[in-house]
Amino acid sequence: MNRILSSRCKLLLASALSLALVAPAPALANPYETTLANGLRVIVKEDHRAPTVVHMVWYRAGAMDEQDGSSGLAHMLEHMMFKGTQKTAPGEFSKRVAAVGGRDNAFTSLDYTAYFQQVPKRALPEMMALEADRMANLKLDPKEFAPELKVVMEERRMRTDDNPQALVYERLNATAFQVHPYRRPVIGWMDDLAHMTWQDAENWYQRWYTPANATLVVVGDVDHQALFKLAEQHYGAIKSRALPERRILAEPAQLGIKRINVKAPAKLPYLLMAWKTPKLNDVMQDRDPYALEMLAAVLDGHEAARLAKNLVRGRRIAQSAGAGYDALARGESMFMLDGQPAEGHDVAELETALRAEIRQIQEQGVNETELARVKNQLIAGQIYKRDSMMGQAMEIGMLEVIGRQWQDIDRMIEQLRSVSAAEVQAVAQKYFSDDTLTVATLDPQPISDDAQAKAEQNAAAPHTH
Repeated sequence: MNRILSSRCKLLLASALSLALVAPAPALANPYETTLANGLRVIVKEDHRAPTVVHMVWYRAGAMDEQDGSSGLAHMLEHMMFKGTQKTAPGEFSKRVAAVGGRDNAFTSLDYTAYFQQVPKRALPEMMALEADRMANLKLDPKEFAPELKVVMEERRMRTDDNPQALVYERLNATAFQVHPYRRPVIGWMDDLAHMTWQDAENWYQRWYTPANATLVVVGDVDHQALFKLAEQHYGAIKSRALPERRILAEPAQLGIKRINVKAPAKLPYLLMAWKTPKLNDVMQDRDPYALEMLAAVLDGHEAARLAKNLVRGRRIAQSAGAGYDALARGESMFMLDGQPAEGHDVAELETALRAEIRQIQEQGVNETELARVKNQLIAGQIYKRDSMMGQAMEIGMLEVIGRQWQDIDRMIEQLRSVSAAEVQAVAQKYFSDDTLTVATLDPQPISDDAQAKAEQNAAAPHTH
């Protein structure tokens, strides 16, 4: 599916005692976990295949925790976390990571903010010291804040305002959700950014950046007992602050189809359709989220999937077409279809064709061979993902910070294995009513040569903090 639909890091499968008093994990357990006296959760997965380590700190604070008028704060604070502490100068953090032959970065989503370093194992104590320092001692300098805010505003222009498909996605969320905070973009609305102050960022830091709201994940060539001692050494002395009450407004039931048309400079029209669907709440009892995952994979999980086979290569009504669903979220979930019509066709024809693909599954279901192929690819992808230390750390951290557990990883895979063709057909019949549908279309406007060159440059530019 189009990359802009990954508003979260999508993975398919996807006690407050002092360290000395916590009983060690069973001998055969891996990952291992403990909780420091200040509330910091520590999860370690030993992987001794290479002398490297991934060190990640996840904060359960994302764009959904912002308020109207303060959108973009979580992401802005992510940028400021690299601008120095009482002990380190602006930019010193990343320079020290590079000096040991490592790499680092950070990312903000609707649900969380995370920071990582991938380094040789010998450098792990230094990374822990650096990360613990900025958890406790960030120095927000107004002189550093002002130019960095301009960087974020330019990032918004590049990634959203000058990217027509991203603009459609942003406006669809703002239309689909009436009160839920997912209606606000992670990057923030431009007017909110223009009025943001360094004190706003300081307040965000003080509110959410506390050990009791964080999870430390380490994957690599480490001994878990030694790691627990290092965590206590570097993070254990940080005092936790009381967390504010979280009150996330519940989205009222949608009472009918919503449509929005976005006019923006672009070469081709674009269609994005989103249905409200359930997220995964109970790993062992919920069935529909797993069936929706399978439905998305049947439609768009591989080169021979239905949308590519039928609409792109078959009828040639679409230049591209995709499907996506994310069951793992702190907030709401939606099932999305998107695409660009082929030459000689328009978005109305593409919408009709996409609806027909859903209707065919509603009426005829999916065959067992088709479903088995998707499941095999899922399991293979999970196995390949475990070849990556970063992939393992991402999976563990994301699950923990949205309220699931790392122990759920294999449970979810087994649940996905057990999805039947009848269950896929049932969710296709259950959730694709117009009453829960929001449709956004891009009406392409003339685009100048300069604007096109800028758009291509923006699309190729890497994200940096």
